[in-house]
Amino acid sequence: MQIAKQLAIFLENKPGMLARVCDALAEEKINIYALTTSDTVDHTVIRLVVSDYRRALHVFEERGTLVVEDDVLLVEGRNQPGSLAAIAHALADAGVNIEYAYCATAPGQQKGLLVLRVRDVARALKALNLHATRIPAAGRKGRG
Repeated sequence: MQIAKQLAIFLENKPGMLARVCDALAEEKINIYALTTSDTVDHTVIRLVVSDYRRALHVFEERGTLVVEDDVLLVEGRNQPGSLAAIAHALADAGVNIEYAYCATAPGQQKGLLVLRVRDVARALKALNLHATRIPAAGRKGRG
């Protein structure tokens, strides 16, 4: 688990915008660790966690793109039923609200990456670290 910077990029909602974002990052040799998009009628928000957020921020600002940075938690978790529930319960028990989350795991993989946006990342990290020390290696039982 770690705290990372996420960039939220606000763009016009039209074909080719994601390709342009990815091209700009590739040209600078910046790797994308996580990505999600959401749309409205006239714009899209692309949220990214990348290998060098400072350089990526500069790349987009240089192009006149509106970019907002936020702290998020990156949580590597088991690809099994109940894993996300255990994380959500640990945060709820600590009084930490999950504002939004996104994750992915290939079906055959043992682990996946979860990106969590919470108001207090330090408190959430503490709660999840405490939670990790209390669950057996096979996973948390009883909540799923």
